[in-house]
Amino acid sequence: KFNVGVDTIQHGVEGLTYLLTESSKLMISETDFQDSIHVLGFSDELNKLLLQLYLDNRKEIRSILGELSPKLPSYHSLEWRLDVQLASRSLRQQIKPAVTIKLHLHQNEDQTAQVLQTDPSTLLHLIQQLEQALGEMKTNHCRRIVRNMK
Repeated sequence: KFNVGVDTIQHGVEGLTYLLTESSKLMISETDFQDSIHVLGFSDELNKLLLQLYLDNRKEIRSILGELSPKLPSYHSLEWRLDVQLASRSLRQQIKPAVTIKLHLHQNEDQTAQVLQTDPSTLLHLIQQLEQALGEMKTNHCRRIVRNMK
């Protein structure tokens, strides 16, 4: 009907899908959307139609994207125990500490438990790495990325 190749139509639909999903992810304003499509060189009438299409469907697109995202387990509670081996038959004076952690998680209303065991030095290294990651989340660059992800 359009006297156009199949590839051209496929690329057009993929481009329109990408434009609407990325715009909806970022929840860009009307003016930002207009500025984004203005550089594509479409007519004013087509720009207005694309803007109306975006405004009418952005909430539905966001809800669909939210349903498609993977559901990761979430933290519920934590139990821990410190075990220390002070001696054995062959070594009378040794200190061998171990930390055992039982992590309770929720995932889709199911509860699971993961048991982990480590030595204190590895646990301290893990704590330092997590504190460093939390510190990086406070930088302006990470805040900007997180704001755009919402």
